[in-house]
Amino acid sequence: MNDHIHSEGSGGEHDHGALGDAEYAQFMELAAEEGFDVDEVEGAIEEAGHGPLPVLAVVGRPNVGKSTLVNRIIGRREAVVEDKPGVTRDRVTYEAEWAGRRFKVVDTGGWEQDVLGIDASVAAQAEYAIEAADAVVFVVDAKVGATDTDEAVVRLLRKAGKPVVLCANKVDGQSGEADASYLWSLGLGEPHPVSALHGRGTGDMLDRVLEALPEAPAQTFGGAVGGPRRIALIGRPNVGKSSLLNKVAGEERVVVNELAGTTRDPVDELIELGGVTWKFVDTAGIRKRVHLQQGADYYASLRTASAVEKAEVAVILIDASESISVQDQRIVTMAVEAGRAIVVAYNKWDTLDEERRYYLEREIETELGQVAWAPRVNVSAQTGRHMEKLVPAIETALAGWETRVPTGRLNAFLGELVAAHPHPVRGGKQPRILFGTQAGTKPPRFVLFASGFIEAGYRRFIERRLREQFGFDGTPIHISVRVREKRGAKKK
Repeated sequence: MNDHIHSEGSGGEHDHGALGDAEYAQFMELAAEEGFDVDEVEGAIEEAGHGPLPVLAVVGRPNVGKSTLVNRIIGRREAVVEDKPGVTRDRVTYEAEWAGRRFKVVDTGGWEQDVLGIDASVAAQAEYAIEAADAVVFVVDAKVGATDTDEAVVRLLRKAGKPVVLCANKVDGQSGEADASYLWSLGLGEPHPVSALHGRGTGDMLDRVLEALPEAPAQTFGGAVGGPRRIALIGRPNVGKSSLLNKVAGEERVVVNELAGTTRDPVDELIELGGVTWKFVDTAGIRKRVHLQQGADYYASLRTASAVEKAEVAVILIDASESISVQDQRIVTMAVEAGRAIVVAYNKWDTLDEERRYYLEREIETELGQVAWAPRVNVSAQTGRHMEKLVPAIETALAGWETRVPTGRLNAFLGELVAAHPHPVRGGKQPRILFGTQAGTKPPRFVLFASGFIEAGYRRFIERRLREQFGFDGTPIHISVRVREKRGAKKK
């Protein structure tokens, strides 16, 4: 399931994204005519055409400075930082760049030793983080030194066999270097003395991180050609995910209980529907406020995020009998940001009266407008109502997710669009979309080249028109815009 399409004999120095060699050569000629720097255009295509970014997990005890370090790595203050143990946050994955390389950072909450007992809670924390990551930064408080909890994590890291960079945090000066050196005793190699708060030593540590991270990890979903497609069932607790899985399986495969949160770990099930085998992942529900959870519930939320990352399609279950909540919207955002094909299933439809249906439609318009493009099915996991519509919706979303528009056709479309609906004049200038290409699929990723800054509203307009013209049902669309530098402009 390779995104990249190359004609025979390809394999040059640069990654062409989804462009074949001939198409790539024509595109680069067009870019040169418009005055764009060749290296800049190649870089834009590589960036937009990438598959999954490598993942770096930051793990450690509470209050060792993980979130401060994450903020330092990503270059902005997003992870919640508070001077007390156990402050976690809603969002745990961020994008970062260092020395021209992009990667994802997973900021994991520290574990409380008295929640489930040290062994169980350390395992829940570290096993998720390590499983999802390509490399791990293990943060230890150099002032405190190695604790029993740190030793427990070291054992898990050794067992996992992932590359580990040991970060000795809170080393604010030369006097702290000796404290850091004691951490050689952990057996994880050289401790990198760092002050996440002041930025001291983080550059050297990140250089080591880049050595540990792969350029790009293998796709985790899809498997071999013809293998089962992966579907993650996601939604808040007690929305009916396990009941839905049992109904499509035709048997009781997962524990179903009225008590919300029965499911803790994702359960993979191979299920045949319509003559096709699918791999369903029933995930633990995402609770109201992740940063207030402890123990198993918090890690169940992290595992749900991991399941979405590994899936190709996210089937988002929403309880139609209740008002659409902030939780539902957060789950939708998670799936969109992960770039997965999306189907929205409104469960418990058989319990709705006419009045509730009317208000639900209004809620969908106002609260879930960001996924108006996603196929929708109204189902009842309890009775099996309309379950036959689920697979066609999934197939539609997958088709949109894998759709590719040839560069020539895309530029003809863009030319007509810009002529009929030019960008508004701003500051006496009217920026134009000059040309573009689709650099990747799964999800569709476009890179457009323009003569000036393109406003967010006009980008959304382009996305709407792309959907009207080419479909893209059930998939997010990523659009990046590169502006021509004045110094590079050339006159023909």
